[in-house]
Amino acid sequence: MKRPKLKKASKRLSCSKRYKIQKKVREHNRKLRKEAKKKGITKRVKKDPGVPSTAPFKEEVLREAEQRKLKLEELKQKKKLEKQQERAQKRKRESTSSDSNTKAKKAKKERSPNHPKSTGSEKYSRKFLCDELNKVISASDVIVEVLDARDPLGCRCPELEEAVLKSEGNKKLLLVLNKIDLVQKSIVEKWLRYLQREFPAIAFKSSVYLQDKTVQEKKKRAVEGAVEQSKGVDAFGSSCLLQFLQDYAEAQESENALKVGIVGFPNVGKSSLINSLKGIRACHAGVQQGLTKCTQEVHVAKNVKMFDSPSIMAAPSNPAFTLALRSLPTPEKGGNALDAARALLKLCDKQQIMLQYTVPDFRNSLEFLTHLAKKRGFIQKGGIPNTEQAAEVFLSNWTGTKLSYHSKPPDNPSLPSYLSDEAVTEMKKGWDLSKLQQGNAETIKSVKFRNSSSTVVLSSTRPTSGLLSVSEGLVTKELMDEEECQEEAFDNEPDFVHAEQPQQEQTQNGKEPQETRPSSAGNSTKVTFQPMPITIDLSSAQREDDAYDFNTDFK
Repeated sequence: MKRPKLKKASKRLSCSKRYKIQKKVREHNRKLRKEAKKKGITKRVKKDPGVPSTAPFKEEVLREAEQRKLKLEELKQKKKLEKQQERAQKRKRESTSSDSNTKAKKAKKERSPNHPKSTGSEKYSRKFLCDELNKVISASDVIVEVLDARDPLGCRCPELEEAVLKSEGNKKLLLVLNKIDLVQKSIVEKWLRYLQREFPAIAFKSSVYLQDKTVQEKKKRAVEGAVEQSKGVDAFGSSCLLQFLQDYAEAQESENALKVGIVGFPNVGKSSLINSLKGIRACHAGVQQGLTKCTQEVHVAKNVKMFDSPSIMAAPSNPAFTLALRSLPTPEKGGNALDAARALLKLCDKQQIMLQYTVPDFRNSLEFLTHLAKKRGFIQKGGIPNTEQAAEVFLSNWTGTKLSYHSKPPDNPSLPSYLSDEAVTEMKKGWDLSKLQQGNAETIKSVKFRNSSSTVVLSSTRPTSGLLSVSEGLVTKELMDEEECQEEAFDNEPDFVHAEQPQQEQTQNGKEPQETRPSSAGNSTKVTFQPMPITIDLSSAQREDDAYDFNTDFK
């Protein structure tokens, strides 16, 4: 019972209870002794009687016993040392043999032609990624270019499409419009009509919660009926795409399986598309850019085999907002999240960004990131908002699947320079386009789309230039040129403007941009708000008055 005004209950017992416990313990010990006596088990060790004091030569006998005891101890220590030496020699032999085996394996790997010669951060260099991508293009019969439905035109790579058109063999090019659940239904239909003018386009929505690593786990989950009823489990458009490829493979009448290469820029959903078609997590997929480093072969069906390729690298000549969304993070140059967030904010409407993130009105990107950091609780030591962390979260929303934004297709569509009417008809040969239209209609009917009020309108973009070949001597030069081009792109672009009202219209109405001030020559110069170090020299003040006057009265 817990006594009042005490933190812990008392451990004291009543005398009757304590005596009962002691009696029980005595009875239990007596019972154990009785049973041991019946079995003949005795734990008592016979005490050495020693040498009687009346025995003759008692001192000599004790001395001999002590010497015998010391000899036994020396033998014991000697055996112990011998065992330790044997173990050390055995470990040494094992380590030398393992080192020789690992060295032989490394030398064998380095001698192989497919192994990258560099190690560490240089293992997956730009040249290696380009070579892997070119291997996928050359080994595939059908190239599937995965596009993000939020910005399909910005996810297209003219260099890749031109390389597929000029490659040897009858290679086909398909366009897959992924992440259709993040935009409106009308926008998806418009983009499908725009893309189908050039190549066959398929609407698709990947599954993002596939956790089965093997086919056995998938069958076990199906038998048990333990299916997660969340909106990200189902993949829409997978049956249409797989049937579309199987029909084409059967029409070819080839004994070998149809080889399909999955290509695209980072975070468009290449690995997720393969996982959705396979039904298990065959490829590593995530929000981080550039997770796929090497080519991976996955058998999706009996007559269809897919290759998961590394992402296409964006060329440094692209605009700043394109580099912010499509560039790969490299160990040589870490991505500047602040500049990327600033470039993305220039293409969006301020009111929509305020409603999406529930932040008050802001004048520039730095003020927006400050509001976002305060709202999310990203506070540094001293109560300073962590704008870098807020910029990283803002950028991950754009590259991931949390933020819903969309761009509209061009009003006056025209074929690109590398594509002709003959090439378009050639690319559409051998495909059952009527079945494709029917499958897209079923996919659009079953997907739950976003509302127009919860999306951000992105101003129209252009295709992204990609790198398909990088020579060894120009790798460092490419990196330096990319850094300079990104700095110039971030510096030359105007500050934050509304997406629906460009900067030219604002200057015509007589309004200056919010972060520009007229200079003495009449030109507008951009003002960047950066902390400047201030040096204060207190030496003169100390020389004039070294001691504080306590008689001074400040009123």
